[in-house]
Amino acid sequence: MIDTHCHIHDKQFDADRDEVVARAFEAGVSCMLTIGEDVADSRRAIEIAEPYEISVAVGIHPHEAKNALHDIAEELTPLLDAPGVIAIGETGLDYYYDHSPRDRQAAVLRAQIRLARDRSLPVVFHHRDAFEDFTAILREEWSRTMRGVVHCFTGTAPQARTFIDEFGLYLGIGGVLTFPNADGLRQAVVAAGAQKLVLETDCPYLAPVPVRGKRNEPSFVAHTAAKLSATLGMHLDELVGITDENARRLFEL
Repeated sequence: MIDTHCHIHDKQFDADRDEVVARAFEAGVSCMLTIGEDVADSRRAIEIAEPYEISVAVGIHPHEAKNALHDIAEELTPLLDAPGVIAIGETGLDYYYDHSPRDRQAAVLRAQIRLARDRSLPVVFHHRDAFEDFTAILREEWSRTMRGVVHCFTGTAPQARTFIDEFGLYLGIGGVLTFPNADGLRQAVVAAGAQKLVLETDCPYLAPVPVRGKRNEPSFVAHTAAKLSATLGMHLDELVGITDENARRLFEL
């Protein structure tokens, strides 16, 4: 299994990161992508991931857009050649929390899409409660030749089909799929089909059932994989094979 979105460099893992990584490999996790949320956090991700040979995405989260410099490319470009960096993100729009002004979120998002296009890198998107504005920006900035994933997808079936059919994006499926009240997401996953789905944890957040409420970690992706295979009516090995191949294609692993 490939965990396409984690934050293994998060300080919550500072006391036992070696053990967490070991448990992930023991659980069948073959690869992890740890995700930066601003320039400093991205540098930390690179530094911590390198000894474990964990892949890295560097970017500016919409929550942090208010603190970004005017020239996003100038901030991020020096990080793109660092060991293990394979993607840009996470970037996007978050209207649920609105921690940054919406116009600034949009500007930072556009800049990162353009940088990804210039560098032929995939993009890890964060999207919450901003579907119309998010897709409007994609229609102006995105190219079907680009690669990207809407991480922690929790939207509707029509939204899933829009991301897949119009933009060619993958959908990151995490622990929310296992929550009892996530029937809408399970319906969306069925509408999407396995060929455009990848697994993720978003650890240390959003631990899946049956470990909900605990600190999430990459090994717990196995619970999401089991739920996803049951939801799609597929054998677990088949589901993991498809989502792993999707992740390899998405990130050129």
